Amino acid sequence: MQGSRFAFGPFVLDPGAGTLIRNDVPVAVSYRGLKLLAALVGRSGEILEKAELMDAAWPGTAVEEGNLTVQIALLRKLLGPAADGGEWIATVPRVGYRFTGAVEQLGVAKRKPLPLPDKPSIAVLPFVNVSNDPEQESFADGLTEDLITDLSRISGLFVIARNSAFAYKGKAMDVRGIAEDLGVRYLLEGSARRAAGHVRINAQLVDAVSGDHVWAERFDRSLEDIFAVQDEVTGKIVEALLGRLRAPPPRNRPQNLEAYDLCVRARKLMDDSPQTAQEAHLMLTRAVSLDPEYAEAYRWLAMNHWMGWVHSGGPTETSRSAALELARKAVAIDPNDAGCRWVLAYLLAYERSFAEADAEFAKAIELDPNEADAWAALSDIAVLAGRVEEGLEHIRKAFRLNPFPASWYYLALGQAQYAAGEYESAIKTLRRDETYRTSSRRFLAASLAQLGRLDEARAEVELFLVGNPHFITRHWAATEPFRDAATLEHFVDGFRKAGLPE
Repeated sequence: MQGSRFAFGPFVLDPGAGTLIRNDVPVAVSYRGLKLLAALVGRSGEILEKAELMDAAWPGTAVEEGNLTVQIALLRKLLGPAADGGEWIATVPRVGYRFTGAVEQLGVAKRKPLPLPDKPSIAVLPFVNVSNDPEQESFADGLTEDLITDLSRISGLFVIARNSAFAYKGKAMDVRGIAEDLGVRYLLEGSARRAAGHVRINAQLVDAVSGDHVWAERFDRSLEDIFAVQDEVTGKIVEALLGRLRAPPPRNRPQNLEAYDLCVRARKLMDDSPQTAQEAHLMLTRAVSLDPEYAEAYRWLAMNHWMGWVHSGGPTETSRSAALELARKAVAIDPNDAGCRWVLAYLLAYERSFAEADAEFAKAIELDPNEADAWAALSDIAVLAGRVEEGLEHIRKAFRLNPFPASWYYLALGQAQYAAGEYESAIKTLRRDETYRTSSRRFLAASLAQLGRLDEARAEVELFLVGNPHFITRHWAATEPFRDAATLEHFVDGFRKAGLPE
């Protein structure tokens, strides 16, 4: 899951980790500079046109060519002269730039294996769609997601979250390597075919340590029985790993398969961009109209409003009230769904209904201790309440359950690190590619400012305000669910030093 590293002169560049090292000492380099350097070094000796470099450093953003010139000049100053006294980056007049140094591509930086949990641990790999119809891909994905959710509710298991499991979709890797990546012992893999009102599902449970097949079975059923099959597969796995247990409370299942398909497809779109979030909104609204008693559709519709907050930099009164109403509806329909509970808890915190929010978070964790999103959201709320160490513990737990998570996890981690005064760690987290689709630049700017790196901080503020032109610190402070005056003042102080509008 990691990318290549590049060595040139005394430097080692790791684009995936967002680091540049000179003689084993980390070098402070801006996010844009790192992107430009990665593009140039990755194609050493080639001429890269200015437009191509600007796309690499400012994807999807219209910027003046002068910004590129400034960044190249900063890189040259940072790198210093090459061994022959020349420059690492040569200008090709009226065309672009070329990296002139000799580059050695190093092997993948081996990540330290995650320790196995103290209980049976499992990841459900994306089921393969073996029908001839690519439209059935969402059906196979939905089957995978539902099995993850069903297994997560078993307190005796440690279950890897959806985002991390789907990081392996379409990738050919051996089971041992995947298990080491995710820090689990068991993998469930399989295939699904849906055609003419029938489904065929093959599933097998593999012990990645020994390579043995613990359990395997084929199911040929009517499409109407798909959710019964999911329950059966879950029961077989639990029995194989834990013996016979009392089943958790039943989940609310959709009554309309088209609504189910729409919900699965919408979930993939929500974390991408405001545009795809709007598309997801239309799908989920349709799902609710087709199946008014489908709790998960209401939950994801509420979540989609929340993702709008992440993209826009702050909640609006209209989106807050609409999301809260939808979340309450979801919990009313299915009080045993941990996902519905934590979304409601998060929204209640923004309404400053803190006692009710805390109770809903506790219930969500009780229902599903493997719900990584609940731990990540709880981290955010704990940090703003001044319980910073607790917040850090929660987000670390979320990352352990979900090692390759959605982008907002990095925002939550960076925010917690800033609150703890771990500014260098926050900068490293918030300069990852994943965070740049969120509104995390405000925390990155504050972290830089607290270290006295004001030029970098103000550059990040400028970029943040391009996407959030109406941001005002005072309004943000009034709408975020702070419960601790010192924590609030710490954030406001960082924003002020960085030059965010007051």
